[in-house]
Amino acid sequence: MTSSIVFKSFTGLRHSSQEHPKVLHSHTNPISAFPYRRFRIKASKSSPKLQNRNLRVAVIGGGPAGGSAAETLAKGGIETYLIERKLDNCKPCGGAIPLCMVGEFDLPLDIIDRRVTKMKMISPSNVAVDIGQTLKPHEYIGMVRREVLDDYLRERASTNGAKVINGLFLKMDIPKKGSENINSPYVLHYTEYDGKKGGTGERKTLEVDVVIGADGANSRVAKSIDAGDYDYAIAFQERIKIPDDKMVYYENLAEMYVGDDVSPDFYGWVFPKCDHVAVGTGTVTHKDYTSGSTPNTRTSSATKVVGRVALVGDAAGYVTKCSGEGIYFAAKSGRMCAEAIVEGSENGKRMVDESDLRKYLEKWDKTYWPTYKVLDVLQKVFYRSNPAREAFVEMCADEYVQKMTFDSYLYKTVVPGNPLEDLKLAINTIGSLVRANALRREMDKLSV
Repeated sequence: MTSSIVFKSFTGLRHSSQEHPKVLHSHTNPISAFPYRRFRIKASKSSPKLQNRNLRVAVIGGGPAGGSAAETLAKGGIETYLIERKLDNCKPCGGAIPLCMVGEFDLPLDIIDRRVTKMKMISPSNVAVDIGQTLKPHEYIGMVRREVLDDYLRERASTNGAKVINGLFLKMDIPKKGSENINSPYVLHYTEYDGKKGGTGERKTLEVDVVIGADGANSRVAKSIDAGDYDYAIAFQERIKIPDDKMVYYENLAEMYVGDDVSPDFYGWVFPKCDHVAVGTGTVTHKDYTSGSTPNTRTSSATKVVGRVALVGDAAGYVTKCSGEGIYFAAKSGRMCAEAIVEGSENGKRMVDESDLRKYLEKWDKTYWPTYKVLDVLQKVFYRSNPAREAFVEMCADEYVQKMTFDSYLYKTVVPGNPLEDLKLAINTIGSLVRANALRREMDKLSV
């Protein structure tokens, strides 16, 4: 019943109603949603050299954050372990990645299913605005399947020396506080699945010096260090197979839908993949909107570093508001955290401490805080009601808005605007909001 409701909400698929689509994959999952506090960075202490071994780091979680962290650590001379339970995980994720990620992370083009150069933004009243006119010939939004991307990043980490363990992280023993325990190991408890012990797996332990939690919104690593709570969103997605002649329509086109019928506070998407479309939606405020069995609401910000344990990706709450984007920021945070460890340990030769890990947070905050702030404001202004969403879609028709938006998204920077154009945009935005509210009042009169 859920799939039919979701399918019906996306008008872009109505042309295929005569031929029943095949649902390839349906899943609901929590995704951490919101950013972080700023931290005061302490001066780094001189750490002791390690004797007869290199620094040992465990990365818990094998998504984009974990895979990127493990690769960077292994390349940097760190003894690296990556623990992931679901090596074939198909996370309910739109799978859109910015152009800059392809270059920054040296991704092969054959793992990108589609290169989207056109996008339709559809308002609550089904007004469609075409977006993408400002893209340059070489620019596009990449569409990937998470199981393909994640596997590639893990395999690359393994090739560079990381040991990938198919296992379920259970808990960890944290060294007691005190100067005599400064170099004591973290003892990880996990169940390893190697195909030899059947479905139950084998309980094992692992001693490491540093732990990176890249295990998602319900992070067990975060719980182990009492990192605190944060808001999160719920995403629901289906992979729908449609006839080949209808699939041509989505060759390089993605659709985004806003409106209360799609989500009370987010948007719905139709993203093209290799031989199907991914149709999904999400919510922050209505946790029972997409599924009857979702976790309770989590509030406030989470601590990102405690001792020699750091959180990255969804575990750290690095999914953006408004856009819900998380893949690039997950991979980037994993890499930045690993780089801080490699640098602080002098390529694995020295022990690190909390101040070394907090340098990653300082760099993250400096680089991406403006992006998160802008998207937070946009969500508060334009996702609060259908009239506001109508104004948002109308605003997206402006080429200046499109250029600013795509440039910021594709290259992950807040692009400075033209003061005169910014003033015009502000005036047009106010006008759009006024017209949208006037339309709502007229519709309310007709319904009386």
